[in-house]
Amino acid sequence: MYKGLSVAIPDSSLTDESTKLAKARKISQLARSMAIFGVKEVLVYKDGNNSGDRSLLLTILHYMETPQFMRKHLFPKMSELKFAGVLHPLAIPSHSLSSDVKSIKPGDIREGLAVTLRGRKYVDVGVNHLFAVEGTKRDGRVTVQFPPNVSVNTAHVIPSENTSQYWGYKVRERSSVASLLREWSGRIIIATKSGKVATKPRISNVYKDNTLVVFGSPKRDVIDIAGGRLQANNMIQLNFFPHQNTRTIRLEEAILGTLSILNIS
Repeated sequence: MYKGLSVAIPDSSLTDESTKLAKARKISQLARSMAIFGVKEVLVYKDGNNSGDRSLLLTILHYMETPQFMRKHLFPKMSELKFAGVLHPLAIPSHSLSSDVKSIKPGDIREGLAVTLRGRKYVDVGVNHLFAVEGTKRDGRVTVQFPPNVSVNTAHVIPSENTSQYWGYKVRERSSVASLLREWSGRIIIATKSGKVATKPRISNVYKDNTLVVFGSPKRDVIDIAGGRLQANNMIQLNFFPHQNTRTIRLEEAILGTLSILNIS
């Protein structure tokens, strides 16, 4: 089973960008950073009234994590995806690029789209061929595995968590950073300029623990967003850029830099 950390960002993450094109490009950078470092869950928490940006952020994060061949089936035409052409592919293991049916091998795990035809369930895994599928009663996105050591003709639905490779991130909403911290059962790292310096002993084993890394917005620190009241068990506030030479660090820079540091801890 793949183990990764989780990241929380506010729905105000895009407030430093003035156009929808610039916002889309920023989300693309954020999603790429999440994928590079194997983030298993992105939690978007509310920070004021940012309904437009929240919808854009959630939609594009979901869209980018979805394998390309099934996007047209799962995402109707919408304004949030007007600039989908500028989004960079995640190129993660669940996004297979081969459309050749011969690329499917016994034991393979694929993302697929379950469909019902003439009363029977099939799965489309992006190879211009439908396979019979077992283990689901609903249509929609599923993770399937082809049985090992037999001819490939039937796929079986499995939990995506059962994969040993990185299989993409889940996206969830939270009503506030305070409720997010209360509900989290594992370790919490608050990325803040006012925290302790992120030394190796303080950041060890983050990929082994159920760790959540929480970021603030381009304009407000996590502590400011929480109104100065950060309460949670097993929480530490850390500064990952103790010698920064710029007045501010952009969110996309903070996430890429922080995850880079945690990745070698």
